[in-house]
Amino acid sequence: MILFERIEHIAVIDGSRPALCDSQQSISYADLLRQTTSLAERLSNEKISRLALFLNNGLEWAMIDLACLLANIVIIPVPLFFSAEQQDWLLESSGADALIGPARQGWITAPFLDYPLQRRQPLSVAELPANTAKITYTSGTTGHPKGVCLSQEHLMQVSLALAERVAAANIQQHLTLLPLSTLLENITGLYVPLLSGVCSRIPSLAEVGLTGSSQFSAQILAQAITQWRPHSLVLVPELLRLFVMLCTHNPGLAESLRFVAVGGGKVAADLVVKSHQLGLPVFEGYGLSECGSVVALNAPGRALPGSVGEPLPHCRITIAPDGEILISGATMLGYLGEPAARSPVATGDLGHFDAQGFLHITGRKKNIQITAFGRNFSPEWIEAEAQLFPAISRMVIFGDGLPVNVALIQVTAGYESSLAEQLSQLNGRLPDYARIHHYFLAQLTVENGLLTTNGRPKRQQILSTYHTRIHQLIAGDIT
Repeated sequence: MILFERIEHIAVIDGSRPALCDSQQSISYADLLRQTTSLAERLSNEKISRLALFLNNGLEWAMIDLACLLANIVIIPVPLFFSAEQQDWLLESSGADALIGPARQGWITAPFLDYPLQRRQPLSVAELPANTAKITYTSGTTGHPKGVCLSQEHLMQVSLALAERVAAANIQQHLTLLPLSTLLENITGLYVPLLSGVCSRIPSLAEVGLTGSSQFSAQILAQAITQWRPHSLVLVPELLRLFVMLCTHNPGLAESLRFVAVGGGKVAADLVVKSHQLGLPVFEGYGLSECGSVVALNAPGRALPGSVGEPLPHCRITIAPDGEILISGATMLGYLGEPAARSPVATGDLGHFDAQGFLHITGRKKNIQITAFGRNFSPEWIEAEAQLFPAISRMVIFGDGLPVNVALIQVTAGYESSLAEQLSQLNGRLPDYARIHHYFLAQLTVENGLLTTNGRPKRQQILSTYHTRIHQLIAGDIT
């Protein structure tokens, strides 16, 4: 496997070079090769078929993931931010016969050096597509998470393409901010740095300020950036918005950064431009778990704010007649327990290519809003524009079939008095049919069931919850 060939090569020519570190210790490439090889052998001796990895970010997570790849044991990351019900579903549906993580009812602790290994015989085992190396579970907007089956070959295709795409940035040290149980950080925070021969720092999530799936402490994040001075980060749109606010007050935070990737949702082009004005080297990308994470990415010397960049070399992206983005050449083996995947993958996202070959995302196919006056708009576009205004922590807009548009807004603490003025400024950027005519304040969280575990709005659930209030507001019955 090319990843371990690279690790072995560096271990031979420069064995003391740091490969992985956390807040307390560092592991060299020579030690990484030795420890990973030893751990892979011990895991193989345990006769494990599928291993669920249920740990916080850290060196243990990274070592076990790598060892499973080397030992050809199917690895199943368990997101800490999944609900207890989702975690139970993942463990049952995956057919995991081993678990490394906190003690769970029904699992038997097995002696295994320093790792909390537990075993059980699964009640049922769904058949895996041939060559499955990793099952990554998507959060989804409704129902149970789905297991996406990926091969080692596919994971390395994506990782190598990304390493090549970002090479010009000369990154020497990456800092993980997102959970490694998400495929995006698993690839960009572990495989890409090691393939590139550089060091990835993997502190616990609390040490970089993350709580749950979407709550960040700005103060802790700023301290982490200041202390460790990374060259690269991977952010989701809300985290980019927070980081821009931090850099506005403390421009020195951006001094060490050479490449900041942002993905996982639509980003306002002006927010990227503002980032650049603050010295943040932000590059937007696009991808999905079903295609091994990233499929397009802007890069130094070849970037266009407002786009998600050009496709990676191993991907073929086309646009269907209705505007839906279709991807082939980089697709999953299939969903766990379902027939093999067909190519191309219909992403459900709408977009287009410009004359230069840059891909632009305009929204979700199923979310298009058609107002009572027959005007169409994508809510993601307006919600992305709202990222420019610090008073708006989160916003979800509804206008489908309505004579006016109504927004639910979660206001940023400390900015309540600025909300009305900033909403007026936002409306000034929008055409009349896309403006916010009415709004009310609401708490949108994973805990109250209105966000997915990766922070995206569950639009149908939100609409069902607030349907009466929205229509009363339009009718003028409430203010």
